Amino acid sequence: MSVLEIATPDDWHLHLRDGEALRYTVPATSRCFARAIVMPNLKPPVTTVADAAAYRERILAHLPEGHAFEPLMTLYLTDRTTPEEIDAAADSDFVHACKLYPAGATTNSASGVSRIENLYRVFERMEERDLPLLVHGEVTECGVDIFDREQVFIERHLIPVRDRFPALRIVLEHITTAEAVDFVLSSPANVGATITPQHLLYNRNDMLVGGIRPHLYCLPILKAQRHQGALREAAISGNAKFFLGTDSAPHERATKETACGCAGCYSAPFAIELYATIFDQLGALDRLEGFASQFGADFYRLPRNTGMIRLERAGNTIPASLPYAEDGTIVPLAAGQTLDWQLVTPQH
Repeated sequence: MSVLEIATPDDWHLHLRDGEALRYTVPATSRCFARAIVMPNLKPPVTTVADAAAYRERILAHLPEGHAFEPLMTLYLTDRTTPEEIDAAADSDFVHACKLYPAGATTNSASGVSRIENLYRVFERMEERDLPLLVHGEVTECGVDIFDREQVFIERHLIPVRDRFPALRIVLEHITTAEAVDFVLSSPANVGATITPQHLLYNRNDMLVGGIRPHLYCLPILKAQRHQGALREAAISGNAKFFLGTDSAPHERATKETACGCAGCYSAPFAIELYATIFDQLGALDRLEGFASQFGADFYRLPRNTGMIRLERAGNTIPASLPYAEDGTIVPLAAGQTLDWQLVTPQH
């Protein structure tokens, strides 16, 4: 196969940042994605419907002419989130989910939830109003090994939430372990998961063997090869519980290549080509459209996109760096590598 046409995909987990960053991140995503679930972990975080409305306008102000793109907004849950704010979100036509960050789990999560049980009244209202819960699934206790934090979170917190609120739609974001795959498969249809390109492409050996590669450092961190294999099997399985979410998270090169580098991989400029290359290598190109363009929309109860994009088989070398922010640069995921696919007809 030398040409691949699929329905226009969506990104169900995306960081656009704010301010000057939007000049770069919004065009990078809108070139091929029609919609994206936009993460709310700004400084300060997006905790109210009014915050989300203002952020949405700032995003749309940076949309290139001719690009048809809809940012799907989310609220950042804190210990102070109220059921009344959930009602306001559910009544809006632009807030599509709420995001749970355990306090200290990842970038800009200091305002996150200190004790998940504090939010049970909020989860109850989300279940009543059918507003999805998006979960960064890691515990943060220093006594838990970083490679075990997702598994412990599932056992300690997520299974009780799932069982206590059986009708609550839950997305376990950016899953990284075989245990996460098993949790999703063993849960009802209202529990799904997103999978990133970095967790399909790489494992912890790629990040650590022969020297530390800071641009592969993300949270949840890359895991062992057996976990990577489980994620690959899930992504290409055709199971509608698993769908595309890049977790594209831009950080300037200077903040990644430092004594204490930040977490996040920037995949947006080449996201669909990365996924196409992975699915092709796994012999599953025929299942890319479901994963990228159908299953997420179905889970969020939104119409599937009617437009199409076109990719061609061609050598596509990712640049070593890209411009970002004022006088800055950013290193994209898989920088310097040659992909097997090139987007030739973007969505408009």
